[in-house]
Amino acid sequence: MGIEFRSVRKTYRDGAGETVAVDDVDLVVPSRRTVVLLGSSGSGKTTLLRMVNRMVDPTSGVVLIDDEDVRQKNPVALRRGIGYVMQQAGLLPHVRVIDNIATVPVLSGAPRGEARERARELMETVGLDPRLAGRYPSQLSGGQQQRVGVARALAADPNILLMDEPFGAVDPIVRRELQQELLRLQQELGKTILFVTHDVDEAFLLGDEVVILAAGGRIVQQGAPEQILSAPADDFVADFVGVADGRRDLTLRTTSGGTVVVDAAGRVQGVLRAEGAGG
Repeated sequence: MGIEFRSVRKTYRDGAGETVAVDDVDLVVPSRRTVVLLGSSGSGKTTLLRMVNRMVDPTSGVVLIDDEDVRQKNPVALRRGIGYVMQQAGLLPHVRVIDNIATVPVLSGAPRGEARERARELMETVGLDPRLAGRYPSQLSGGQQQRVGVARALAADPNILLMDEPFGAVDPIVRRELQQELLRLQQELGKTILFVTHDVDEAFLLGDEVVILAAGGRIVQQGAPEQILSAPADDFVADFVGVADGRRDLTLRTTSGGTVVVDAAGRVQGVLRAEGAGG
């Protein structure tokens, strides 16, 4: 399933008059691809994401899933058919892991036993120890809670996954693990993913396409990561992604141990290896 935003605008009334959260956005999220909305606070990325499952309705314009206006769909049925992962996992605190994952299928009418069996399969899919099935969310680490959140989002086998800064609340090591897990899952499952982050490196790692938004909800550039890095649309984009000050400039240096990659400040960023080399 693909997602399309057509001339989407969202405004809010406040004491100062009108605040523009999203400004005339046209965007296509192709089926089975990962599109990342990248921007700082106030750029409208979360507002755009929440329009897909009607947690927010646009002031004007339309959001379509497979050419059907989401406003023509029942909001509850729409949300149950879309996977949604947020920063704090949003797990039910007094419900065991197995039943947290099984929540949506049960609400949709699946027998509890069948939903639990599906939940156990998904625990394996997202790399969770099956022995955690009987625990409560408070007994899990942050990374484990996020994996449960991803498993729950996948439980109804949705075609679309909405991910709102899902790895922002965990430590850097766990964050890298979860990013790699998402890449593996996407290669295996092929979902349509709309992912929100303010982290440039995360966006470039995960996105088939990256959409950069400026304050006020304007798209300033969209494209594959390599396109944005090699040809930033303007000074704002160049500064935001780290091209303007040379942070992304990499060179090769030959050492006694081999060839290494260094950044503009001379710091080693990695080791250059021949394709297919191990180690």
